[in-house]
Amino acid sequence: MTPGLTPGTPVAVMDADCAICTLGARMIHRLDRTGEVRICPVQTDLGRRLMEDNGVDAADPETWLLIEGGTVWRDAEAIIRIGARSGGRGRLLALLKIIPRPLRDWLYRRLARNRYALFGRGDMCAIPDPAFRARLIG
Repeated sequence: MTPGLTPGTPVAVMDADCAICTLGARMIHRLDRTGEVRICPVQTDLGRRLMEDNGVDAADPETWLLIEGGTVWRDAEAIIRIGARSGGRGRLLALLKIIPRPLRDWLYRRLARNRYALFGRGDMCAIPDPAFRARLIG
């Protein structure tokens, strides 16, 4: 068993080198007041394994995953789900459902493919907040 990870623990798997993913990880940390959601960088052994187990190229991930209770959400659906499970202002992420799913998926893929050019690189693991760092697993 991975430290900080018990069966049923919700896990968000994302690219720790991506600035927009780092922003997403901070959003999870702020919105998830329960503190249950763990964040797993794809650059870790566990992150690579979770991505590959779900059909994602861990060497060039163009998605992030939310794994919860045996269900896997990807892309914009993962963003919507994290908002719904967080409640409060996080529920505003459900507004993404207004965009038809094919268009929403296309926009997400476009953004993901160009994430470094558009937003640059980040370093999720360098965030100094001890409470945030406690959520990181892998």
